[in-house]
Amino acid sequence: MSDFDSSRRRFLGHIGLAGLGVLGAGSLVGCASSASTSGGGKNSGTVSLQSNLSSPQAKVAMEKIVENFNKQGKGAATLNTVAAETFRTQLPTYLTSANPPDLFTWYAGSVANDYASKGLLLDVSDVWQGMADYPESLRSLSTDASGRKVFVPMNNYWWGFFYRKSNFAKWGVQEPKTWADFVALCKTLEGKGIPPIGIGLGDTPWVASAWFDYLNIRINGAPFHRELLAGKQRFDDPKVKAVFTRWREVLPYFDPKGKAYPFQEATTALLGGKTGMFLIGTFFADAAPKDALGDLDFFQFPIIDPAVPVAEEAPTDGFFASARSGNPTGTKDLLRYLASAEAQELYIQSSSGIILPANPAAKASDSPLVAKGKAMLENAKELTQFFNRDSSDALQPTADTALTKFMDRPDDIDAILREWQTGAEKVFKG
Repeated sequence: MSDFDSSRRRFLGHIGLAGLGVLGAGSLVGCASSASTSGGGKNSGTVSLQSNLSSPQAKVAMEKIVENFNKQGKGAATLNTVAAETFRTQLPTYLTSANPPDLFTWYAGSVANDYASKGLLLDVSDVWQGMADYPESLRSLSTDASGRKVFVPMNNYWWGFFYRKSNFAKWGVQEPKTWADFVALCKTLEGKGIPPIGIGLGDTPWVASAWFDYLNIRINGAPFHRELLAGKQRFDDPKVKAVFTRWREVLPYFDPKGKAYPFQEATTALLGGKTGMFLIGTFFADAAPKDALGDLDFFQFPIIDPAVPVAEEAPTDGFFASARSGNPTGTKDLLRYLASAEAQELYIQSSSGIILPANPAAKASDSPLVAKGKAMLENAKELTQFFNRDSSDALQPTADTALTKFMDRPDDIDAILREWQTGAEKVFKG
């Protein structure tokens, strides 16, 4: 499930790693099958599940999970898949409607806690009574400020610079370890006529937030990053400007075409050798042909200051339920199934497979790529989610505006940061 969704974050809070993420995910993706946005639970015993997992493989995986649940005779569920960006913008409306869907795919962490604080999420603490083997990190991530469990995790994933091994070999380049190595790699690729860094800002501008997140946690550390996203620090702080000073060093190496198309097309450009590398979450692979997966590899966002404890973005995806569900019993039955090793393994087998399930008993793919991602997260001193997951969906548009402006007009950074702080204050003050 991913990133973003897609956008957006949290993979990680991610977690204990027992569950690491998805390459397919939920984070955000493509075009949707659609159906009515109204819930089915109020009018029948059928549980309505609203999903943003709209990339082809992730959508099929969710369909198989629901189909298998229905075959078991423990309840009945319907799946409504909505385009990821539509889902993200409409989620507050779904949750506050008079007849909402019963259950939703989405993210753990601050974003879920924000909805819970408004009384919009169902208390699923009794579901967690049967999840004693889940790690404390996931248990904590799924608990709101009042101590209620409001989220059931399914998987989590990592972010990194993805590339095709065959292309790096053809170009005679290797993975960088330090920021200086990374800049040198960009220069080498540019010299070969390859736009070094892919980006997909089109209708998925949140992708730029990964750059902000990583530069901030590499330069200022994860604690400052979390405080900033919680309104305890200022976006016009000199420490934040330092993030953009470093970012500007590689801004000339971004694919100029990437501002016009979404991350799915940026994925196509990467796979086609039209760009060298792409900072993205593993969910992007659900938009990639399966025959290309074996040629994919990634490297960690380069270390900038060795004195700063290493943090990684590792969002956690899963489900939360509407407090207005007309069928809370059936909804919890479905959640118990979704938390099972059986359901999570089925998702892995049916999606791209670059995923780490949340259930400790579920088996993940044994591919080298998954093992490498898991090891990177296990070695990290801290795990963050993603911009909106560590803050709120309401703050994400402020980032989208500020970061896209910066990429277009880097000389205006002081004014951009002042505007960002003003926009953030409006969000924090409600």
